[in-house]
Amino acid sequence: MPKTTPPWEIKRELLVKTEDTTNPKFGCKPQERPTEDYIRYGVINLDKPAGPTSHEVAAWTKKILHLTRIGHGGTLDPKVTGVLPITLEDSTKIVQALLYSGKEYVCIMKLHGDAEEWQVRKVLKEFEDEIYQRPPLRSSVKRQLRTRRIYYIDFLEMNGRNVLFKVGCEGGTYIRKLCYDIGEILNCGAHMQELRRTRAGPFSENSPTKVTLHDVAYWFVEWQETEDERILRKFIQPMETALELIPKIIVRDSAVDALCHGANLTVPGVLSIESGITKGAITVIETLKGEAVALAKALLSTEEILNLKHGTAAALQRVVMPRGTYPKVWKSGNKE
Repeated sequence: MPKTTPPWEIKRELLVKTEDTTNPKFGCKPQERPTEDYIRYGVINLDKPAGPTSHEVAAWTKKILHLTRIGHGGTLDPKVTGVLPITLEDSTKIVQALLYSGKEYVCIMKLHGDAEEWQVRKVLKEFEDEIYQRPPLRSSVKRQLRTRRIYYIDFLEMNGRNVLFKVGCEGGTYIRKLCYDIGEILNCGAHMQELRRTRAGPFSENSPTKVTLHDVAYWFVEWQETEDERILRKFIQPMETALELIPKIIVRDSAVDALCHGANLTVPGVLSIESGITKGAITVIETLKGEAVALAKALLSTEEILNLKHGTAAALQRVVMPRGTYPKVWKSGNKE
């Protein structure tokens, strides 16, 4: 089977429907948010250590930063290490968006019997497709059969019965179950020996923004002592970073507050749109300053939005911008 293009390799072009300007008095670029808002709408590209659960790591981060709410982008077993995006305060609203952005892992699989390298390579390639999985007994979700997309499985190395491979997959794929299924096809059995997540959506282990818990603790104390905002930006990024792989629709200022109140996005409010959006796709609605307004489901394709003058372009799924950030210019009804 040919490889399915993972979300981080999809190239999109921003197509302009109409021109407009943005009022500098309202909102601001995500990187220029005031300190309180920068933390409130921030995310951390955390390198999870082996030992604690994802929930424990999130709880420790919450305690270090003195926050009231925190979330994480995809559970990792205690022994598993790697990329664990942490969402802070109000940015927890976008944590589900990471499920649409894909994951990448490096895994050591232990075979229970002997197999030739060519056999292992062949079987790995057979899983590059949409596969069926039932979550294992020790999982945090309901054990019902579901499908997940495997973008690629790259054989890296084999030493005796140890197989090292890299897999890019849809969020919610169980690598432990994948190893078991590979062992069944090889007719010798197999289990997951070690696992590291190397990517979660736009967050990668090779990114200069990747930090450890020790980094977070050290830099947060340093920021408290110096009040130097540059220190915050060493380990906290705007929540829009987590949405980089989600196709975008850019709207005019006058449409923003109506969206913040839950109104669906209509075509006249659209200024620009990224290529390749299909009906039913999850999109992120942004301002001209690059601020995330809401997550929405596209009701029209890119081409239809560009060509039409009227109609509903997208149905809102989750509003992330607070009301009143931009002025109200819409009418809520006629008074008698």
